[in-house]
Amino acid sequence: MSRRLPIFYSALLLTGVNLLLRLAGTSFQVYLSGRIGPEGIGLLQLVLSVGSLSLVAGIAGVRTAAMYLTAEELGKNRTENVTHALSACFVYSILCSSCAALILYRLAPWLADFWIGNTQTAGALRLLAAFLPLTCLCCVMTGYFTAANRIGTLAAVEVAEQLCSMGLTMLALKLWAGASAVRACLCVILGSSLGSCLTLGCLMVLRQREHPKAGKAPQIGQRLCRIALPLAAADILKAGISTAENLMVPKRLARNPAVSNPLASFGMVSGMTFPLLMFPACILFGLAELLIPELARCAAGGNENRIQHLVRRSLKASLLYALAVSGLLLLLARSLCLRFYGSEEATLSLRRYAPLIPMLYCDAIIDAMTKGLGQQRACVRYNILTSAMDVGMLFVLLPRCGMQGYFLSFLISHGVNFLLSLRRLLKISQVSLPLGTIGKALASALLSYRIAALASGTAASCALFLILLGSLLWLLGVISSRDLNWLRGILGAKKTEPGRKPDSVILANYAFFFFLL
Repeated sequence: MSRRLPIFYSALLLTGVNLLLRLAGTSFQVYLSGRIGPEGIGLLQLVLSVGSLSLVAGIAGVRTAAMYLTAEELGKNRTENVTHALSACFVYSILCSSCAALILYRLAPWLADFWIGNTQTAGALRLLAAFLPLTCLCCVMTGYFTAANRIGTLAAVEVAEQLCSMGLTMLALKLWAGASAVRACLCVILGSSLGSCLTLGCLMVLRQREHPKAGKAPQIGQRLCRIALPLAAADILKAGISTAENLMVPKRLARNPAVSNPLASFGMVSGMTFPLLMFPACILFGLAELLIPELARCAAGGNENRIQHLVRRSLKASLLYALAVSGLLLLLARSLCLRFYGSEEATLSLRRYAPLIPMLYCDAIIDAMTKGLGQQRACVRYNILTSAMDVGMLFVLLPRCGMQGYFLSFLISHGVNFLLSLRRLLKISQVSLPLGTIGKALASALLSYRIAALASGTAASCALFLILLGSLLWLLGVISSRDLNWLRGILGAKKTEPGRKPDSVILANYAFFFFLL
């Protein structure tokens, strides 16, 4: 068995890889935008939204279940049961993904005609269906390697997958697609699917080299279903409603006389604004990936103090990092959008959504911690409620308010989900919310941005923003000397306490101070 990295280095490595992959993905999105234009990007987003629904249905919560079960068995020192749990996840995944693939394949012509509005996209949907079971099995394996803290191996394989997918896609686009948006969809799907197959093959080979022995895992099927089914219900519902929203938005926008090109307007937000908005979140996504198995291990071992420590550190780090990113994107919005897209309209869209970054980034961490603590049923209830709200508001607001209605619906639905999830997390972890610290952090970020926006030059304003933000956070006590001493200890300036385990949440803090200082 390969050497397993300490949690800190695993988080650092996973975050670095996520950052690299997100950068590559964003660059590729920019490449596609320049090649097929906003309308083509809008069509691609519609096809991928149907594919995302099918993928979620095929996975059916099994990736998180694989992480949770693996971490739980390791937390109880029952390593011999891991193979049994992984096998159960494989069987579950094959059954769910095969059913989802069959349904997608049979309904492809109808979905292409009725929902997407382009019958030629049926071939792209059927290509998605053909590779769906293998893609879902790949998700199971990545969940296992994450929970087992085999991050070095996983990182190398995922980088290879991304390079392979992008290379194959770009080659196919150059040789075959031309200016056709439909062919571009086929090329993107083929490239990503072949990359997933590569990842699955590599991880399966590496797993088999361990020669694991299966033990007796009592009631493994019941445990798997108890974890996976609520997640599957929540994810399928969320993905289904998201797909319906994506397909509904252009049709409802067309009823607004002020919107001249509904598909282009939707493509600009979903395919241009959101990639830039969520790109910096890859630093926190690495943290979220490791929080699920880490909290599962703590819960299995009854370590309540560690759970509370992880929750506090994660929330604080996520908020501070998100505030810094939000301010920087507001200052850099025009430069980024003109450089990548050559669009002033995209600039306005990015500035509209950038203030929502603290809520979106913190919600991702909260969601991971809630799942790590076994609160899947609560996630189902919250997703049902907020998704229903979102659909209703979009249906009513889009014809009347255009894309402003889309923004209002996004803000309200995500805000309600965030508040409900946060309340649940604080209750089960018995952690109190430091409202004073949060208020100081928000006020510091707002004041820093207002002053920095007056500076001439983008680089000068960004530098001034970071300096002011760091100074205000220090003066107001949001960042203390204890935080800095702890960070220096992490980075090697002083030794950590004997016997103290590395903290999986330090990456977010490290990232924040890296960008801040």
